[in-house]
Amino acid sequence: MELFNLKDHSEKVSFSQAVVKGIGRDQGLFFPDHIEPLANIAELLDMPLAERSAKILRHLIGDEIPTLEAIVKDAFTFKAPIVKADENIYALELFHGPTLAFKDFGARFMARVLSAVKGDKDLTILTATSGDTGAAVAAAFYEQKGINVVVLYPKGKISELQEKLIATLGKNIKAVQVEGIFDQCQDMVKTAFDDAEFKERIGLNSANSINISRLLAQVSYYFEAVAQLPKEKREKVVFSVPCGNFGNITAGLIAKALGLKARFVISCNANDTVPRYLKSGNWEPHKTVATLSNAMDISRPNNWPRVEALVKMQGWKLSDFDFGSMSDEQTEKTMQTLYKKTGYIAEPHAAIAYQILADNLKEGETGIFLGTAHPAKFKSDVDRILNIDVPLPKALADKVSAESKSVVLKPDYETLKSYVLEALNK
Repeated sequence: MELFNLKDHSEKVSFSQAVVKGIGRDQGLFFPDHIEPLANIAELLDMPLAERSAKILRHLIGDEIPTLEAIVKDAFTFKAPIVKADENIYALELFHGPTLAFKDFGARFMARVLSAVKGDKDLTILTATSGDTGAAVAAAFYEQKGINVVVLYPKGKISELQEKLIATLGKNIKAVQVEGIFDQCQDMVKTAFDDAEFKERIGLNSANSINISRLLAQVSYYFEAVAQLPKEKREKVVFSVPCGNFGNITAGLIAKALGLKARFVISCNANDTVPRYLKSGNWEPHKTVATLSNAMDISRPNNWPRVEALVKMQGWKLSDFDFGSMSDEQTEKTMQTLYKKTGYIAEPHAAIAYQILADNLKEGETGIFLGTAHPAKFKSDVDRILNIDVPLPKALADKVSAESKSVVLKPDYETLKSYVLEALNK
C-alpha cells in the first residue's frame, strides 16, 4: 500500500512505514491517492466479522504484513451489534470491547501491527484524547514490551470514568492532565513530531486517528453494520457519525469508496466548525467549548484534510453531505425523548447522531447511528438526564476505586518534553 503526505506529495511511504512514522513532514497526514473498489461485497457481507475484516484490510494494505489475518483475529474479539432504536433507525453499538468505546477496534489493531513492524527499536506513543482514544490506546498497549505510552487529556474535561480507564494503569502508561483544552493537547503532539531530535531520541509515534492503521481498522465495522441488516434494507443505508476529530467518518468514507452502498450524515455538537464551513465555505474555527459530548469537543479536526482528499479523489461533492449540530439542551431533550419513546438509552454522543440522522432520513432509507461509547461511561449525566441508574459494566466497576497515577502539566511543549524525557529516563 502506497501512501502520500497530503501536505508534501513527494513524501511516499508504505503502510508499515506510515504506521511507525505516524505523521509526515510539516505535520502532513498519510493517505492513499486511490482506493481500488472491492469486487465481491455481497459475498463478504455473508462472512463473520473477523474473517471479512481480514479480507478487507488485506485488500487495502496488500502483502506487507504476512501475519495480518492472525492480527485481525486477535484484535477483533468482540461484537459490534446493531440494535433497533426507532422506526427504520438502528444503533451500531461499538462499545462492547475492553474499554467500552469504538476506539478499541483501531487501538487493538494498531498495537498488534506496530509490534509486528517496529523491529527491535523501542517506541513511545504520544497521543491526545478528548475522551475514549486514551483509554483504548492505554489498554491496547499496556505492558507491551518496548513500547511506552504517554496520554494527554484536558484536565476536568473528560468524564471521571473515562479518566479512570487512562490514569489507573501505570507501568508503561503515563497519564498527563493538561491544564487546557483538547486542541492544546493535540497541538503539543504535533509540535513533538516537528522536533526531530526529540522524535528520534524517544522513537516517537502517535495512536490518534492521525495514524493510518487506526482508520483502516475502523472501516471494518461499517461493513459489519450493513451485514446485519436484512438484504432488502442494504441498498439505501444512511450512517450518522458523531464527529470530533473526523477519523471515524473518514473510515466510513473509505468503506464507501470500497463500494459499500451508503451515504453519510455529519453530526456535531456546539463545536461546529465543519457544519459552518459546509454552509458558508469559510473555515473559521471558534474557541472550543466544553459540552456533554466531550469526545466531540474539537474545533480544528485533524482528519478533515483526509475527508476533503477522499471527496476529491472519488469525484464526490461536499454538498452531498447532510449535516447538523446540537446544543447540550437539545442533546438532553433528545436523550429523554428517545428513552421515553422506545426505551433506548443513548449517551450524549449517540443522541446527537440519532437526532441529526432522524432529521435527515428520507423515505425508504434505513438509518444507522454510531453508538461510540457505553452509556455508563457518562453515568452521572445519563442518570441525571434520564432519571435512571445505569449499572456499571465490570470493566468500569473494577476501576472506580483504583488510584489515579496521572500528573498535571501546563499546556506548554517544553514542559511536556522535559516530563517525557524524565519519565522515560532518556
